[in-house]
Amino acid sequence: MIDEARRRAYLGAMQVVSWLPRVALPFAAPSRPELLEPLEPPAAPAAPVLRPDAELKVVPEVPPRQRPVERPKIEVPRPAARIEAPAVAASEGAVEPATPKAVPLPPPRFALQLLRAGCCALLVELPTGDSFQSRDPAYLLLKDLLRAAGLPDSPRPLGEPVRWPLLRSGNLDQGPQAAREYVQTFVAARLEEEACACLWLVGLPALRFAGAVEAEAYHRELRIEGLPPLWALPGLETLMEEPACKAELWRTMRRVRMRWISVNE
Repeated sequence: MIDEARRRAYLGAMQVVSWLPRVALPFAAPSRPELLEPLEPPAAPAAPVLRPDAELKVVPEVPPRQRPVERPKIEVPRPAARIEAPAVAASEGAVEPATPKAVPLPPPRFALQLLRAGCCALLVELPTGDSFQSRDPAYLLLKDLLRAAGLPDSPRPLGEPVRWPLLRSGNLDQGPQAAREYVQTFVAARLEEEACACLWLVGLPALRFAGAVEAEAYHRELRIEGLPPLWALPGLETLMEEPACKAELWRTMRRVRMRWISVNE
């Protein structure tokens, strides 16, 4: 128990103005119940009494002041990092957007060998990328084709094999169009030395880059300016793996072989 003065000091620090204990405290001052009664509301002011001879003054009613309408806040864009626009070309006062630079195509990869057998030339795909060896299965099949066509079965190479791409690195364009122009120029230059009755294109790379055709041209004769008559054949590996292609080859050879048989006679 604490004395009354300290208790009131504690209550004052806690901002407790009046309080009523649940039990009577010893040595406490007597309670005053009137402090706990609710206060009466203040009385309204009495209206002024006007005299009969008093002059009435009309006071104009002041309209309530309107709050100013808040304008929407306009955000000003901050300056972003400066991006340099591509150069444009101006012609006769008109500005045209610059055309995007074409992305060069990746260079194709292939190896071709130009051979000579009698009055015919053969542009043959090298399946392994290396020159033919005497015991290679692909080379043995090629010898069988030459014997069936009535040509010497020991063809001689005309120059080194063409391996594409020519360069391992550098900025030189070695895309499909450049490869086609190179192969056609190479073949035409070699065949200028000795005329031939027919040029065999053996394998899809030979068709694409010497004849500018795809696989649907197999077993057909073609005409390319600057080159002798062409005969399109599947690759040697395809002939070994697909007997149906070999059967179609024998049927077309009977018709095409008249080109070089008549020359030999």
